[in-house]
Amino acid sequence: MSLRKPMISFMAGSVVLVMSGMAHAFDSSDDNSWMKFGGQYGSSSDWQQPYDRGFARQYESQPARGYPTVQPENITPLKDAIKRYAAIVSEGGWQPVSKKYKLRVGNSGPVVRQLRARLEKTGDLRNKGGLLQTFDYYVERAVKRFQRRHGLTPTGFVDKTTILALNVPASSRLKQLRINLTRVQSLQRKKTGKYIFVNIPAAQIEAIENGHVMSRHSGVVGKLDRQTPILTSHVSTISFNPYWTVPPTVLRKDLIPKARQYAKHGKDILAAYHMKAFDRKGKKLDPRTIDWNSDEVFKYVYRQDPWEDNSMGFVKIHFPNKHAVFLHDTPSKSVFGRNFRADSSGCVRVQNIQHLVAWILATNGWNDERVAEIKRSKETLAVRPKITIPVVLGYVTAWATPDGVVQFRRDLYGRDNVDITASAY
Repeated sequence: MSLRKPMISFMAGSVVLVMSGMAHAFDSSDDNSWMKFGGQYGSSSDWQQPYDRGFARQYESQPARGYPTVQPENITPLKDAIKRYAAIVSEGGWQPVSKKYKLRVGNSGPVVRQLRARLEKTGDLRNKGGLLQTFDYYVERAVKRFQRRHGLTPTGFVDKTTILALNVPASSRLKQLRINLTRVQSLQRKKTGKYIFVNIPAAQIEAIENGHVMSRHSGVVGKLDRQTPILTSHVSTISFNPYWTVPPTVLRKDLIPKARQYAKHGKDILAAYHMKAFDRKGKKLDPRTIDWNSDEVFKYVYRQDPWEDNSMGFVKIHFPNKHAVFLHDTPSKSVFGRNFRADSSGCVRVQNIQHLVAWILATNGWNDERVAEIKRSKETLAVRPKITIPVVLGYVTAWATPDGVVQFRRDLYGRDNVDITASAY
């Protein structure tokens, strides 16, 4: 989380291995209507918009529901994927695609031949028609399939990030599949009831009910130096329009350094961010008496009042854990439209959290409108769910689903210990 005015923000498809008899889940969504071309299809000079940022933001912030990441039905497809990748590795793997070029429809040359060969290896390119050195419609569709499987926006445009993902060695992908088989097996939940699964590398949150994804949310997870922990707990309380007590890491790394900058210019950071400071006895301090350059400021407790730019947003989801992390709203929505979303101090920010909260409190008689009413009222309220809803924060970088699709995500925190390239994109 970073501090910036006017808000305080220092908060807390896949290797499309088409298994025998399994159809690809994404064929129906390989829609090019958002792309804009000018002139003839075959000329690279005619390409008008290789990357639609509006489409990318929407795709990242509004993920499709899809299949649950960890469910019993994923085990057999994952084992099949391991066999397929083992065969690819035994055959010599795949050759890397040159990093010198950004590729798109209309391009041609030896590097496109490299790209075609790479996409054929993993089954993303299924139709081998067309000219071998030409980036045509079939290659574009294959690139989109590859991008979806790897958690990238399916633009069909081969940028640096896509090339980095393409060039992770087959041997590294095989190791990831084997490592994650153990993870997926250990994270399986009962087929009945509700639970929340946060996949940290994917920066996504799933609301699972009776084995189905009821909603999937884009998330923001911990920075590389403030990692979101792996844990299992349960929802204890939903806090609406909450106060926010600054945690030690944020206090040390963000608040105090920023406060000292403010003090240099004669400004009061507490007033700017609707905060109050308390001594160890709980006595409220007069901001004019605080010496921000002293060591004493590290011993105070800082609390931010509920307001429109509160770092928690309007609601947070508590679950008991020793790391003092939780799920919460945020006033800064733009980050959900990015592909790389490791930007918090360990807590998880949730896009469209109102819907997730309504789902959690459904047995309390709540719905989306009731949550919206509390948001509008700015009432500070704590509500306990009437049923136990587990919360699982897991680290899954490779998995497969019953449609035969193998998914990969960047090894965000390097916990797979396979190859630095798996973390590089």
